[in-house]
Order: sequence, then structure tokens, then C-alpha cells
Amino acid sequence: MPGESIYVPSDERFGGSSPQYYYETAWVSGRKKRLRKRLLIGVAGMAFGIWLGIRFGLDFFLTGLVVGGGAAFIDFLVAWRAHERTAVWRGKRRGQDITGPLLRLGLNRRGYRVMDGRAVPGAASIDHLVIGPNGVWIVDNEAWEPGTYVAKYGERLFFGEKYGTSMAKDLIKATTSLAEMLREQTGLDVSVAPVLAVHGAKIESRSGVLSGEGLTVAYPRKVARWIRSQSDATLTPEQIDLLARTAALMLRRMF
Repeated sequence: MPGESIYVPSDERFGGSSPQYYYETAWVSGRKKRLRKRLLIGVAGMAFGIWLGIRFGLDFFLTGLVVGGGAAFIDFLVAWRAHERTAVWRGKRRGQDITGPLLRLGLNRRGYRVMDGRAVPGAASIDHLVIGPNGVWIVDNEAWEPGTYVAKYGERLFFGEKYGTSMAKDLIKATTSLAEMLREQTGLDVSVAPVLAVHGAKIESRSGVLSGEGLTVAYPRKVARWIRSQSDATLTPEQIDLLARTAALMLRRMF
């Protein structure tokens, strides 16, 4: 197409017909509306603060400024967070750059090993491999457009209208292949569990975690805590070290 670079492949996420393009366009065009709403919230908050100041004998003007400014700032945070939640889906951030630091923060000091960006021979590449006292997990990242719901009905997971197993076939295959390789190379009877870190979509669970069909889905900030709560195995520090060294030798680094 005219105007495109012959050296850089085009990305349909930034094209004029992609959902990401329409989302960004709507976000930019809605800026004035968001600012008007924030102004009204701030004015309403200031009026409430003035009433509080008069009611309780405080400096009503200062109280009004604090309450009004706080209300407007909260509205800004809510809007910013909603937009930032779509960053991976929009291609502005990589899911592994969000989940990886959260995993290391929540697990490294508790005896876990976290490895990023590895290729499982004969299967798909994986974003994160976690090896710890209570088991081994592969954590992958996926992003969905705003308005997508992840839910569980019976024992089945649904991503919008798609089955969970159909969305995570490569991830489940990678866990099976890696478990076989680790058992063969180390002699340890270990299994590997798949976890999908969800970006953009809403998980219909108060805990932010759902499990079904052998797959667990969770918000990135919930994954480390969920892993720590599991009791699938009991591995000694020596076994953890053996599994980590074996995985580092077997799995090629991707990023």
C-alpha cells in the first residue's frame, strides 16, 4: 500500500480496519467528554466538601478543594486504569513484561525459580516457567479486546464464545511435552500445570482466578499468589535446582 515501509512488516492491529484502531480513535475523540465529566465530578465534590466544612466547623474552602480535587483525581485514575488494561491488546506493551516482574516479585524470595521466554522442543514457545517447592508451571500471556468475559460453566472455561481448551491448545501441549522431558532427564516424577495470564478481558470470579479443563486463568497480579497456594508436589531445594538447571539446558531462550 502507498506510504507503507518496504522494510517493516505491516501490523494489522494498527491498520484502519482493526478493532485496536477503532478503540484508539474512540479514546482520543472522547477526551473532551472525559474532561467535562471530570470537571463536573470535581465541582460536585467541591460543593460536598464545602458543605462538610460548614457542617463540622472546618475551613470550608480548603475542605472543598481537597474533596473536589480528590474526586477528580479518582475519576482520572479509573479512566487511566481502564485504558492501561488494554495496553497489551493494543500492542503498546508485551504481556510478559508485565507478568514476569510480578512473578519474580511474588516468588523469588520464597524458593521459586522463574525463567522467561523459553522454547519447548516440538511445542510452542512459553513466556514463563516457574519451578518451586510445590510444583512446576508454565505461564503464558494472552490479551483480549475490552468487553470479553472469561467465565466457567460447569467444568468448561469460555473466552467470550470460545472454549478454553481451544484457546490454549498450544499451551497445554507445551506442558505435556515439557513434563515428559523433565521426567526423562531428571528421573523425577513431576507434572507441569498450565496457567494463562489474562490481559484486557474480565474474569468472572471475585478472586480473579478460574480453573477448569486442566487450565487455570488469572489476572497477572494474581498468578504468583495462586501458585503459592497450590500443593501439587513437594520438591526439595536440591530437586528444584536440578529441574531449573535441566530446563535451562533444554529450553532455548527466546527473549
